[in-house]
Amino acid sequence: MVERQQFQKMLDQIQQDIIKMGGLVEESIDNAIESLKKQDLELAKETIQIDKKIDQLELTIEDACIQLIATQQPAARDLRKISSSFKIIHNLERMGDYAQSIANTTLTIGNDPLIKPLIDLPRMTLIVQKMVRNSLEAFIQDNEALAKQVGETDDEVDQLHNQIFNELLLLMIKNPATINQATHLLFISRALERIADHATDIAERVIYTLHGIHANLN
Repeated sequence: MVERQQFQKMLDQIQQDIIKMGGLVEESIDNAIESLKKQDLELAKETIQIDKKIDQLELTIEDACIQLIATQQPAARDLRKISSSFKIIHNLERMGDYAQSIANTTLTIGNDPLIKPLIDLPRMTLIVQKMVRNSLEAFIQDNEALAKQVGETDDEVDQLHNQIFNELLLLMIKNPATINQATHLLFISRALERIADHATDIAERVIYTLHGIHANLN
């Protein structure tokens, strides 16, 4: 009983750190797009700094997972929970990298006037942030229904990405002077789409943790 309590205490700390890491990722995504909308270059620079905190948390959680496996020797579902934590922190780290890339792209655009009002990218961002939040909640709570909902939401992100691609492509055809910035905006849309894919990967780990099955929710 004592060993089980110790195991649960260590696992709870890992999960709390994963939630903290997810919060930093959400903040990073939000700041990255907000810096683009407002062309706030200082906010973009601050976003880049958040990525360092995300990277450090990944290492901290990874060490904790290794220690838990080495000292507690978990089996079956407990072991799947820990192995999924390994995968999830990598997903979160990659999301942070994409947010950092968006911030870097904002710095590249600088103060040049935006070629079009930003409507779909902010919409896409809100959906992506919710996916990140829900995927982590599903993992912490072992909520299979919520995990599947994240996979379904990924279709909305893909549709928005395609819509943005088509609009920017048409804009570039009509006005070649927009090609440079339009390419940067396409890159940002693609980065958001990839973040959504990583959120879906986390949701898939929920299914694996519960049933030992590698599901494809995308």
